Amino acid sequence: DQNGKQVVVTMGSYGIGVSRAVAAIAEATLDDMGLCWPREVAPADIHMVIASKGADAIAEKAEELAAELEAAGIRVLLDDRTSVSPGVKFKDAELIGVPTIVVVGKGLADGVIEVRNRANGERSDVAIGEAVATLRAICGRSGN
Repeated sequence: DQNGKQVVVTMGSYGIGVSRAVAAIAEATLDDMGLCWPREVAPADIHMVIASKGADAIAEKAEELAAELEAAGIRVLLDDRTSVSPGVKFKDAELIGVPTIVVVGKGLADGVIEVRNRANGERSDVAIGEAVATLRAICGRSGN
């Protein structure tokens, strides 16, 4: 110290790393169904579920829509597994917790997809022709 006397130096290093931040966000947004990521840190903007079990017109349209969304700057997690039922896909979508879940399924016959808000469970049907614009707005990517 200033008097020349030896003292024990104690140093503390405090910080929050990325892994701690992710764990804190996950813990704060967890619900009974799984994770519920805020859009800013979510692994994708949209979790698209193909509600059919095979390579059919529904799967083909879902893949086309996913490509259009990605071209529009929207990050899409496409569940195109054919080895599991649609129910398993829905459960996994809830568990993973992407903020917006898009279901491409039997509504396609009527020209609509289902859009679900993971946080509050609200569901709405969106015309397939308006899907890209609607989802861009939901994801905060309404620019070009």
